[in-house]
Amino acid sequence: MSGSEGAAEAPRVGAAVRRRRRARELTLAELARATGLSAPFLSQIENDRARPSMRSLQLIADALETTAVRLLAAADGSRRAVDVVRADSAAVPEDDAGGRVRPLVRGQRQLHALEFTGRHDWQRQFRHPHDELMYVVAGAVEAEADGCRYELGPGDTLYCAGGVTHRWRAVAPGSRVLLVGVADG
Repeated sequence: MSGSEGAAEAPRVGAAVRRRRRARELTLAELARATGLSAPFLSQIENDRARPSMRSLQLIADALETTAVRLLAAADGSRRAVDVVRADSAAVPEDDAGGRVRPLVRGQRQLHALEFTGRHDWQRQFRHPHDELMYVVAGAVEAEADGCRYELGPGDTLYCAGGVTHRWRAVAPGSRVLLVGVADG
């Protein structure tokens, strides 16, 4: 394994969260109120003594007016021209139900790609300024985009133009979903 390949350790987002919080001129207490997470837990995240689940990271990103993808990208500030992300690279725990997400592109790029396995929070809706493509690798997914519902199976894709409100959830065990989008501004 060369130096450009990652170890199977979950990304450390603490410094990225701290930078963004300070840039928004928020205290830990204010961020805690906005997210519903405790200030001590947020402090542990910022100091890389705790790793947030994807759900917690999304709450933090929402409160900081950014995205979880951007926080994960900022955690890896390198700008490799070529990068390999191995199949056994670390995933961020999604939630208590066992879902996971794994960034497939590291660093701040014009493209982002995430692999989701297991469950995904149906309550969370997304509306990105950029286009996004969902590809169902395995299992089954229920999606809702622009007010319409879709049932997707292996090999199916769902494209959402920037600005379209959408959400999704896995409805079969072992579901794997690939999301690819153009990075935010």
